[in-house]
Amino acid sequence: MNRSAETSLIDVLGRRHEKLTLLLGNGVNRYGSSGRHNSWADLLLDVANRHIPGVGDRLPSGVTATEVFDLSCLAAKSKDSEGLLQKEFCTSMASWRAYPHHERIVEWARERDHPILTTNFDQVLSESCNANVYHHGNSKFTYYYPWATYFGLGEIQRPSSAFGIWHLHGMMRYHRSIRLGLTHYMGAVHQARRWIHRGGGRLFSSARAIDTWSGSGTWLDAFFNNDLLVIGLSLDEVEVFIRWLLLERSRLFKNFPSLRRRGWFVCTKDGVSPGRELFLRGVGLTPIRVKDYHEIYQSTGWR
Repeated sequence: MNRSAETSLIDVLGRRHEKLTLLLGNGVNRYGSSGRHNSWADLLLDVANRHIPGVGDRLPSGVTATEVFDLSCLAAKSKDSEGLLQKEFCTSMASWRAYPHHERIVEWARERDHPILTTNFDQVLSESCNANVYHHGNSKFTYYYPWATYFGLGEIQRPSSAFGIWHLHGMMRYHRSIRLGLTHYMGAVHQARRWIHRGGGRLFSSARAIDTWSGSGTWLDAFFNNDLLVIGLSLDEVEVFIRWLLLERSRLFKNFPSLRRRGWFVCTKDGVSPGRELFLRGVGLTPIRVKDYHEIYQSTGWR
């Protein structure tokens, strides 16, 4: 066992963080038995094979998962192929369920009043704690970008300061919101950039804007205003939206040092290439290496 890495993860989980956001990726659904049931990759391959001849049982090299979705939309015969494919994904995820490690992680965050951000579309995390859906009142609701909508145990005053489960890439409850293709990611960048850099309510206007900017009632508040602990997310080159947000987060801290927050990226011992580690450290995420996924999702730090 890599004791130093495991101790580092336990140390981060055991600290009394004033403000911490847990950012969870699809890895939480790939661990253990859940990986055989809650499989996003299987869903994508199923959709692709229905519309693109010859895809087979795995994505061919040279094309990304996001591009495969866009290509499936182009190949589909319906004029509203994008919306129909988004709905197909959401319908297929309806049977996904929570496993004990989902429950442990959510309970850890709930007890400490830490927000959870997830790139997953499914409701596994919220169902693990019987959370209900709420909408933060300071932001306008849209089906395409329900970024002020969260799952929780009650209404909260501020996203960064209380437990809630927020979906960065959309939620299956609103099928038009889920970000599956490269075009979707570009749209999400455009949406966020309006609040971060444009107008009088932009985030970058001053250090004080962190409390009042246009995105302060959305999950972006928990992303920019808290320490980040990233788990189950590969952060490879295809994750253009989150990688861009991490760059913007670091630019914000560079411009306004008083806002600087810490960050950690949990990965297996051989799970980070030199280039990815260069990116992680450049945006202020310290890699925490563990021996295997068991040391992440079965860590005693969650108990």
